[in-house]
Amino acid sequence: MKSRFKPVQPLGRRTVVAASAAVVLSAWVNPLLAQSGRKARVTLNSVLWFDETTWPRLVEKGPRPAVYIFTTTDRPENKDVFEKLLAFVLHARRPVELVMVLMDVQGKGALEHAPHFVGATRLYTFNGSAAAIRQSVDPKWSGAAPYIVLLGQDGGLQRSTGMPEEAALKKWLP
Repeated sequence: MKSRFKPVQPLGRRTVVAASAAVVLSAWVNPLLAQSGRKARVTLNSVLWFDETTWPRLVEKGPRPAVYIFTTTDRPENKDVFEKLLAFVLHARRPVELVMVLMDVQGKGALEHAPHFVGATRLYTFNGSAAAIRQSVDPKWSGAAPYIVLLGQDGGLQRSTGMPEEAALKKWLP
């Protein structure tokens, strides 16, 4: 009698390493998040698509306050900006959406980079024309990364390439 179940494919080395790193990092970050009342919601299966229709919808109906970090996975300074913004949000002890939008990987390819962004509340990847997506976010944006958009409680937007100034962060999240 033939089994109707397909044999399980072995996990790749990268997947195992990424999952292991996520477990180790979550042991370090989760106590910090618990102190601030936040939950780590980026899991190894929570990648969302970001296309040219996503940004207007998030600005109109998305969570507030929020910080959107449009980044690539290949430069260490992008991870540094994420860590500084995470520290600022944790120090503020207020519920804030901390959203990573990866511009250089799509779908499940982003899962390998999820451990770098433990503490983020959402993880998106570009889906479609990068130029059209950038145009929908900010027509003046050249594509430089990291590109940060701070969405205030009142719906006001502050944008910066690289780490925002301390004054801008305090104005966004007083």
